[in-house]
Amino acid sequence: MKHQFSRNELAIGQQGLDLLKEQTVVILGVGGVGSFAAEALARTNIGHIILIDKDDVDITNVNRQLHALTTTVGQSKVSLMEERIKLINPDCKVTPLHMFYTEETYEEIFDNYDIDYFVDASDTIMYKVHLMKECLERGIKVISSMGAANKTDPTRFTIADISKTHTDPMAKIIRHKLKKLGIRKGIPVVFSDESPIVIREDVKEVVGDKNAINRKGQMPPSSNAFVPSVVGLICASYVVNDVLKDIPVRRIKDKGQ
Repeated sequence: MKHQFSRNELAIGQQGLDLLKEQTVVILGVGGVGSFAAEALARTNIGHIILIDKDDVDITNVNRQLHALTTTVGQSKVSLMEERIKLINPDCKVTPLHMFYTEETYEEIFDNYDIDYFVDASDTIMYKVHLMKECLERGIKVISSMGAANKTDPTRFTIADISKTHTDPMAKIIRHKLKKLGIRKGIPVVFSDESPIVIREDVKEVVGDKNAINRKGQMPPSSNAFVPSVVGLICASYVVNDVLKDIPVRRIKDKGQ
């Protein structure tokens, strides 16, 4: 009998689908990167998806975030994403956490859930580093997105250990902060070798808010529909391929064709 994961089953079999269903994956940051990662995992039969984000949809999110429509502005990102996932796979357990990952809240996340993977799609460097350290110490697998903003070429993103990154300003800062913690490698990340573009000053005056409490609000980066989405899909593929690494997959070259 056909079902929504029949095309996945053609490649990985029922054994693969069952293995994916056993996984609990946390998506930290349900924006341009995280919303696509979450949906890709939902469309791949991940059994439990935990969504963490305190933000509501803003009109400027509509250009790149799956849940962001002109009709959803002002609504909770995690709640909207939960609704989408339930329409894709009603059997998927979704835990929406309308909160930020901070030094005050992180223990609540780690202590209350049996987590297999973290997809770090957040953009606050301090907490990205904190999460990396916690995952390393706790033996939880993590894939972290580096800078997806101010980029225009999605084909230049790749997965590498944090120690092998270059060009990306966010990755450089994270490497430096991890080094202070005695961590030099062991964190897989998605990064690009594309030099970030410089935003237009005349537009910044309109889009930015000088009174915003954080730098991102004061000077928002440029974005588009095709870069953060690809980064999110790469993150999701990392999780899925790692889960299925021991599932035999037969390829054309194996048939001698």
